[in-house]
Amino acid sequence: MKIGALAEIFPGENRVAMTPESALQLVKLGHTCVVQSGAGVKAGFSDALYAAAGVQVLPDAGAVVAAADVLVKVRGPEVPEAEALRNGQTLISFFWPAQNPELLEVVKARGATAVAMDMVPRISRAQKMDALSSMANIAGYRAVIEAGSNFGRFFTGQVTAAGKVPPAKVLIVGAGVAGLAATGTSVSLGAIVHAFDVRPEVAEQIESMGANFVFLDFAESQTDGAATGGYAAPSSPEFREAQLKKFRELAPEMDIVITTALIPGRPAPKLWTADMVALMKPGSVIVDLAAERGGNCDLTVMDQKIVSENGVTVVGYTDFPSRMAAQASTLYSTNIRHMLTDLTPKKDGVIVHNMEDDVIRGATVAKDGSVTWPPPPPKIAAIAAQKPKEKAKELTAEEKRAAETAAFKAQSRSQVILLIVGGLLMGLIGAYAPAAFMGHFIVFVLAVFIGFQVIWGVSHSLHTPLMAITNAVSGIIVLGALLQIGADGWLIQILSAIAILIATINIVGGFMVTRRMLQMFQKS
Repeated sequence: MKIGALAEIFPGENRVAMTPESALQLVKLGHTCVVQSGAGVKAGFSDALYAAAGVQVLPDAGAVVAAADVLVKVRGPEVPEAEALRNGQTLISFFWPAQNPELLEVVKARGATAVAMDMVPRISRAQKMDALSSMANIAGYRAVIEAGSNFGRFFTGQVTAAGKVPPAKVLIVGAGVAGLAATGTSVSLGAIVHAFDVRPEVAEQIESMGANFVFLDFAESQTDGAATGGYAAPSSPEFREAQLKKFRELAPEMDIVITTALIPGRPAPKLWTADMVALMKPGSVIVDLAAERGGNCDLTVMDQKIVSENGVTVVGYTDFPSRMAAQASTLYSTNIRHMLTDLTPKKDGVIVHNMEDDVIRGATVAKDGSVTWPPPPPKIAAIAAQKPKEKAKELTAEEKRAAETAAFKAQSRSQVILLIVGGLLMGLIGAYAPAAFMGHFIVFVLAVFIGFQVIWGVSHSLHTPLMAITNAVSGIIVLGALLQIGADGWLIQILSAIAILIATINIVGGFMVTRRMLQMFQKS
């Protein structure tokens, strides 16, 4: 098949759906590639780079549409582009079928197939094609950069000869892909970061990145706020009021607020109200990543940056990935390439549109003169749809004591049995072995027994205590060697001296490493 990449006609769109690198990978699948002249210039990919990669550069969109069996784009097609499709041709791009029913009808009438990259199901196997996550990752990063350029102060705290600069305080609303990217970027720049999400299970992810998770004292945050299909579910009015109350408490302290909350098929929820903006300090910044769907902030104006009456800057840009066109094009073209890999199972250049495949069926919104959207639920559960873990039953004081007593009795019983077996074994050996052998054997058995018992009681995660106990085992070796170094025989004396030397090195080195590890957790 011939894969053709069109130049984007949407104003301000700088991305391209095929890069020279992705074209090389498509050739390995048995396809040939064509590209519209100038399609990649805004993303930093000249026509010469495409030609060097073996891609045929055609003069205009009409030539690409006429030559290609499969067309790839970033933005969904405009009506004239959809009307130019021919019967049996495939278009792969963002499509947003729920918002563009008339566009679906045009594609249906043309007999073309439309694969919507925004409809790729969020299951584990489809992560490599998840263009929404790829673009959200870039948007979250870029949102922090835009916030910093409008903030006018440091993110990190500094102590200089001219005075002390406090760190910026950042609130991230929504801990999806964009929210996590914004959290990581803000933390790496040195800000004090707070993040909120209706799904409490993401708290561990937030805290592992060095940010503070904002908890609500509300029952639903532990039960009904779980995600389905990788997105947060709508919340109850009571939960929303508790949420807004918490945001009002945080608003006066925050320097930067980045909102990322979206619910599929719905307008963006209003989470940062006008009165919250009024509570913020002059010079503060709000970046609304949900601006294209109405915005999470009351004051957001799509594709504009405004300043409120109290001096708060509200950024409502919708082209954050396009502002990093080279990186965004590279990631998006990789998503497209993986989609085409699934559509070319034998890598022979033949497209097999298998509607029994969860990923292909989920992303296909029109095919063979029919609208196939919405798709049936995937047979495999979504990534974020997890069953809540059952809480362990809390024991009463009496039950705890009974459990501890039972464990102590079981441990004592096993130790007594080991001692009896060991004593019988020692007696059996002593009855037949020479006296000289028994002295050495007893030292060996005691060293092994004590070392085993000491090490067995250490958790594998406690690396520093394990190092200290390894030193104790080395001490046992030193003790045994000292007892043996005075024995008759030059071989025993040499081996004992070597054991003392090696164990001493281990002890000294162990204490040095342990001290160094402990210093890592001490405040200077």
